Amino acid sequence: MNKNTLIGSVLIAAIMIWWFSMTSANNEAAEKAKLAKQAAAKEAAAQVADSAESPSASGLVLPGATAEIKAAPVLGNSESGIQNSELKAAGDTSSVVTSDSSSAAVEAPKVIAPRTVTVETDKFIMTLSNKGGKVQSVIVKALPDSANHFPELIQDTALGALDLNLGGADLSEVMFNVDAPEWINVENDTTVQFVFTDANGNQLVRSYGFTKAGVAVRQVNKFKGFRVDKYELSWKGGMRETEEFPKGKSFGGTSYFFSEVIFKNNEITERETFNDAMTFDNANYYWVGMRRKYVAMSVQFDSPVPAQVKAKHINLATEGNPDPGTYSLSIADAVRGDSVAYNFMVLPLEWAEVESLGQGYEKIIVTGSKWFPGSSVWFVWICAMLLKLLKFFYSIIPNYGVAIILVTFIVRGITTPFTIKQLKSTSAMSKLKPQLDEINVKYRSDPQKKQAAIMELYAKNGVNPLASCTGGCLPMIIQMPIFMGLFFVLGRAVELRGMPAFLWITDLSRSDVIFHGFSIPFLMPDGLALLPWIMVVTTYFQTKVTMSGNGAMDPAQAKMMTWMMPAMMFLFSAVMPSGLVLYWIVSNFWSIIQYKIIRRDNGNNGPKTVNGKKVVDAEIVK
Repeated sequence: MNKNTLIGSVLIAAIMIWWFSMTSANNEAAEKAKLAKQAAAKEAAAQVADSAESPSASGLVLPGATAEIKAAPVLGNSESGIQNSELKAAGDTSSVVTSDSSSAAVEAPKVIAPRTVTVETDKFIMTLSNKGGKVQSVIVKALPDSANHFPELIQDTALGALDLNLGGADLSEVMFNVDAPEWINVENDTTVQFVFTDANGNQLVRSYGFTKAGVAVRQVNKFKGFRVDKYELSWKGGMRETEEFPKGKSFGGTSYFFSEVIFKNNEITERETFNDAMTFDNANYYWVGMRRKYVAMSVQFDSPVPAQVKAKHINLATEGNPDPGTYSLSIADAVRGDSVAYNFMVLPLEWAEVESLGQGYEKIIVTGSKWFPGSSVWFVWICAMLLKLLKFFYSIIPNYGVAIILVTFIVRGITTPFTIKQLKSTSAMSKLKPQLDEINVKYRSDPQKKQAAIMELYAKNGVNPLASCTGGCLPMIIQMPIFMGLFFVLGRAVELRGMPAFLWITDLSRSDVIFHGFSIPFLMPDGLALLPWIMVVTTYFQTKVTMSGNGAMDPAQAKMMTWMMPAMMFLFSAVMPSGLVLYWIVSNFWSIIQYKIIRRDNGNNGPKTVNGKKVVDAEIVK
């Protein structure tokens, strides 16, 4: 082999070695790139799986946002679900890239303009918004205001009620298609549907069903082509008071106004008031809602659900506005099937109507106390009977003022036998007081002899101390639930709202202000009322008559009670509903006449005399 051939062979071998080494390096680089790409794909797939297993709002493109998502996570656990990258308002002009190429075609979404649908029934006027497919406004017809206008029940109509969140994706800003006229007068059963359709043709349908005379709106959320594990229903707009609050600060001025979160769980109706945020116990809920003085609204389920209920107080109190505020409310639960359905209830708290629903709504009006076992049954029953009596008399004489007077007569007539027994016992004990004082002095150093002498005195005069106690104290305890029942019924019954009585009493549910040009700070801030002054006078004489007939009471204590009771009653009666004050005035007159008659029959209607001469008890010298 010559020199040239040797050099050529070496060059060829070097070139081949260089070629093979370069090829191997390229292959290794390609393999590494391939492995890196596969790893990235696996990581992306894992992220998608994680998103599907734990529904959340991450990766969700909301209206007005722009994002590039190459592997869009699925809302819920189904691969055929609505893709988060595509769940947006049809009126949004943003674009979302859903392929691996940045040059993929971008779909131009259809613009949906905001609009509302107003539905009027015999009970209410409800406005629905296609922004979130929610309730925007509820106007109730049963509670016209002083200008005869129907009041709005949603505190903040911009926030409204019944916003929907699916698997962590908030749909409150999503625009829905709705094919319905702007105003609907319901004569037959009517349904209004709001539809959102994603790029894959999957649909979320929110429908509202109305009846002509019903208090319930049937709300159904239907999932077509996809499924979701859980939902959250939000009521952000709170609830507005329909009544006018008393002006200025006063003692007990707002005690007849209510703002509560209400619910029924495990067969018990509960009412909660608080000034911060609250998460309620996990329980099976029949319904959840809010109430004001004369009206309530609730989400009522077809069967009890183990929902999680949260509420947050919204403070509305300002200078000159004693509104106790309202609440934002959320209800979260698992989705069972391909839809979520419930009834949205609009409930003026008229006892017979809400009781007929069989859901315990009447216990929103009156609830028993936890301190008295079974009071949620027997006390509620007493209140119901008293209200039925009022309505019965009103059906005969259409005047609730007269009905209150007649009910007062019946209640005091029923309790009169107990009162007579009590007065007789007190009178018998007072007649023995001088002799008891004498025994106390005589046997002050020998308790056993003193007790024996007292018992002998009781036996000689036919007085049984135990019978005196049970005949006096116990009947008064028995009467208290009746008096308390009337107190609650007259202060909370919507039947008395705006109802006149006679003369100057034009509204039994409010204070009887006769002159707005003069007011008493803290007592009568809204103006001068007349019934509280009549209450003070009658309470004074009623207390004086009662104390004068109770010889067993210390005179100093009797005198103090004579002045203290009218003063205390005046503090509260000045802002009480006039129906309550009327009841107490009539009851005072009954007591005064009753005591006068009983004392006259017992010969206690004047000073003691013997043979026409005045007899004075001798002073016991100790």
